[in-house]
Amino acid sequence: MNPLCSRCNKVVYPTEKVNCLDKYWHKGCFSCEVCKMTLNMKNYKGFEKKPYCNAHYPKTSFTSVADTPENLRLKQQSKMQSQVLYKEEFEKSKGKGFSVVADTPELMRLKKTQDQISNIKYHEEFEKSRMGGEAPPQQPPPQQNTTSVYQPPAATQNYHYEPEPVRQAAAAPPPSAGKRYRAVYDYVAADTDEVSFQDGDVIMDVQQIDEGWMYGRVERTGQIGMLPANYVEAI
Repeated sequence: MNPLCSRCNKVVYPTEKVNCLDKYWHKGCFSCEVCKMTLNMKNYKGFEKKPYCNAHYPKTSFTSVADTPENLRLKQQSKMQSQVLYKEEFEKSKGKGFSVVADTPELMRLKKTQDQISNIKYHEEFEKSRMGGEAPPQQPPPQQNTTSVYQPPAATQNYHYEPEPVRQAAAAPPPSAGKRYRAVYDYVAADTDEVSFQDGDVIMDVQQIDEGWMYGRVERTGQIGMLPANYVEAI
């Protein structure tokens, strides 16, 4: 037997069933409790087994604990215990001129690295003192010539930092309809085909996709994609 929708109390068939928050919904009925925006499994937020959008998700608040006599007594008791433990540790460590550091794997690695660096420096100093200032005169010219010859290819390496125009050309917008809307809420994109915007942003070239979604371009950022229709108003 097919279950009933938690929103409209009508039968939900398998082709249009959404199972979420321990309930069954029609795809069109799975919407925000406040603004009625159609949601999906990626952008909904559940609170007390009810779906909400990101803008209208209920904010949880913390409760403050009063300084009752019992709480003050427990606080004083814990403070006294910490002072007793500190004095015990101080008496145990008194007379010791150093603190013991455990040989953790990280400390062992640092110690090994320092030993290797000191050995390398020792061999360098030993080679310099043994050579007595003798240096082969033929090595520096080839290094200078190679650097001067291979300077132009360095400019070609910078050529690889131009993939951005290709990304912009990949996202081709649909034909412009010329409609303009203004955002009345902040919205963060929940999928790759959506756009993020802030309250007050102007949305250009808006086209209606269905009852709950539009397609347009954010004038401030230049991003193009889908956006919820109830987050904007016509200009």
